[in-house]
Amino acid sequence: MSRPPTFVPPPGARAYRLRTARGEFAVVDAPVAAGVEPRGVALLVPGFTGSKEDFNPLQVPLGERGYRTVAVDGRGQFESDGHEHDESVYAQEELARDLLAQVEALGTEVHLLGHSLGGQISRAAVLTDHSSFRSLTLMASGPAQISVGQQQRVKLLRDALAVMTMAEVWETIQAMELPEEAGTGALDGGLDGREDLRRRWLGNKPAQLIATGRQLCAEPDRVAELAAVPLRFHVLSGAADDTWPVPLLDEMAVRLRACRTVIEGALHSPNTDQPSATARALADFWDDGDHPAGPPDSL
Repeated sequence: MSRPPTFVPPPGARAYRLRTARGEFAVVDAPVAAGVEPRGVALLVPGFTGSKEDFNPLQVPLGERGYRTVAVDGRGQFESDGHEHDESVYAQEELARDLLAQVEALGTEVHLLGHSLGGQISRAAVLTDHSSFRSLTLMASGPAQISVGQQQRVKLLRDALAVMTMAEVWETIQAMELPEEAGTGALDGGLDGREDLRRRWLGNKPAQLIATGRQLCAEPDRVAELAAVPLRFHVLSGAADDTWPVPLLDEMAVRLRACRTVIEGALHSPNTDQPSATARALADFWDDGDHPAGPPDSL
């Protein structure tokens, strides 16, 4: 998961519940910087076990480039409500329709960015109805199921959630990981930061983690479908990734005729590993309105 440097909203941002036709969703809404000409709005969708705070490091630099950014917790994720045990409400098509409802509530076309699992949910939303999107960025999000090693980790988590409470699973994860991996000192504030990570974990609904974890392990390759959508695409990743190998992301970008960005010094979470370079790459892509859209001549 991404480990943001702080869970405090960026300067000028508002944390509130966005009311939609499909319920309320917790968001952090960051404005365009003062004196900067507005260039658009971006909806930022976090990954598995993540949250809207994962995008905190991007919001100020993107605001300085003219982009209002709205980062969202999905249904049953951290501060957005959801059913404790009913996995059906977290089916991918349901989560995709949540995204469409969020865009409708914002009342404007948006640049859509999905990180990891959020990228696959974003892809599903675009395939359902692309009319409200100006572009789609898949950040560290691959064409199909996650790597075998990550599938094994997700299965262990699903098995644990079947017999343990969320608090018990958290303590088990901490005991199994090295201190730096567990979050100690990973956030500003040291132990307070670790408590923020724990609070986020406990905010997730077990059914959401089980259902979306299963999706990650079984997601089919839908790149050909996506390539047929007349939209601008961007594939952005770190220089290494153990969830989807970078060569696989390179190939996906070719199939989509997408803009391709590799962020040096970043792994699976460029948004927190190298936020300045990531924000610059995103804004450059969004600025480039003349980038060709539409299906490729051949796949």
